[in-house]
Amino acid sequence: MLHVNITNSIFSTFLVTGIPGLEAVYIWIAIPFCAMFLITMVGNMTIIIVIWHEQTLHVPMYLFLAMLASSDLGLSLFTFPTLLRIFLLNDRELTTTACFTQMFFIHTFQDLESAIILAMAFDRYVAISHPLHYHSILTDTVIAKIGLAIVVRTLTLQVPAPILLRRLYFCRSNVLSHSYCLHPDIIKLSCSSTTVNSIFGLFVVLSTLGLDFLLILLSYALILKTVLSMASHSGRLKALNTCISHLCAVVLFFTPMICLSMLHRFGPRLPSHVYVTLANMHFLIPPVMNPIVYVVKTKQIRDKIQKLFIRKATKKAQAASIT
Repeated sequence: MLHVNITNSIFSTFLVTGIPGLEAVYIWIAIPFCAMFLITMVGNMTIIIVIWHEQTLHVPMYLFLAMLASSDLGLSLFTFPTLLRIFLLNDRELTTTACFTQMFFIHTFQDLESAIILAMAFDRYVAISHPLHYHSILTDTVIAKIGLAIVVRTLTLQVPAPILLRRLYFCRSNVLSHSYCLHPDIIKLSCSSTTVNSIFGLFVVLSTLGLDFLLILLSYALILKTVLSMASHSGRLKALNTCISHLCAVVLFFTPMICLSMLHRFGPRLPSHVYVTLANMHFLIPPVMNPIVYVVKTKQIRDKIQKLFIRKATKKAQAASIT
């Protein structure tokens, strides 16, 4: 699917962009990004392992959290390595096939994350508005169907993108304006007509990220309506407190994307590093911060992580004493 016919194009490679103007200090910039990548890998893998091993966490809220951690891992694996290669090796070149492949997986995991955050918003609505029917509504079968629907929707909309890019002729330039290959960035470099690609790309964005964001807002409007109808002040605070971690995930994921879109379309022309920074925030910050937020704000996750590590430490100590 991702094999690219480049015989009619002048360029057979693309050059990704780091942070313009800061090339002299790339090696120092790489240090915090390496730390972020390590935190992302350890944090999300820990959440997945803990939820997998602890039967008490096999409930809708934590199953959706495991899905979110999985999408964060996937997104990080297709963004951080390219960025670190730029900063550590000053290697900006990607073959056309590699670029289109990276684009496909970045947008796929981006859409998966958006849909999972929407599913988590639905989970919070059911938990607050219909607490007595929570487990009867969100059964394991329903969660599996939601997960399958998310994957099918994402692949259905993302698979055609690299196929449509194969028909384009690239001759203007091969320098991309971001640190990884993104669909809007690639089609700007084409000398062919990109009308079909642009219309399809806009449709995908509106039917995934745009629709998800509107439905999340609707979910929270319904949640707020339910919370305000509660007689007890402590009950209202307790209900809202269960949404804080998810609200953080919504803000972390959608705010940089909305700011970047607004700046591109309506804002003044700013230095290129502003756009690169916002794009990096959109793709890199949520995978780093989501596990931190959920561990800090969710006592059950913290307790199970401590229990898991204590159990492993005990087993190691016992094994060492035997030997």
